[in-house]
Amino acid sequence: MNTSLTWKDILSQEKKKYFFDMINYIKKERLKKIIYPSSKDMFNAFLLTSFDEIKVVIIGQDPYFSKNQAHGLAFSVPKNKNIPPSLKNIYKELNNDFKKRYIFHHGCLENWAKQGVFLLNTILTVESGKPKSHNNIGWEIFTNKVISCISQYKKSIVFLLWGGNAHKKYNLIDINKHYILKSSHPSPLSANRGFFGCKHFSKTNKILTKCKKKEINWFDI
Repeated sequence: MNTSLTWKDILSQEKKKYFFDMINYIKKERLKKIIYPSSKDMFNAFLLTSFDEIKVVIIGQDPYFSKNQAHGLAFSVPKNKNIPPSLKNIYKELNNDFKKRYIFHHGCLENWAKQGVFLLNTILTVESGKPKSHNNIGWEIFTNKVISCISQYKKSIVFLLWGGNAHKKYNLIDINKHYILKSSHPSPLSANRGFFGCKHFSKTNKILTKCKKKEINWFDI
């Protein structure tokens, strides 16, 4: 296992035609449409969690499609924005898991990212008001490669797969080297079908402790 690899090493492998075509397509779309997140925030997940510091991977779908919500981290919004429904449910499960009544004042998960929680959406851009509008332009190829590289080059990572979209990534992960926790999506439509009560946050910390890694302070928001 090569522990000195960086995101630059990993992502340089994806300097392929599909990737450049996709980036050019997004640039052209930004000239005539509103695309989220901004170009400077598009790769925030990679900027805030270095490859060597990853402990946990949470896989989201595509970014929030309303104004000023998406900022490059799955499930997260900037501090001055309302907490979205799925994230409210994540916070609810977090409190229930640890038997707390913590009041979360914002939805920015940057501190999770800085602790080693890699918050990866499978699609990294979206057109305003049009969910899943950037499916099948190339992001899935890219993020599948990212997940595969984490599986290949890292060891004892905890993957949290919430919902059907994330469950599809199961086969990209080497279950002999890593830990996978699965549940339904935290969306209000599906949280009652297995997300509530999953205790993924305490389970993750138990795994990290077993692997002699520092626990995540999930309440450091």
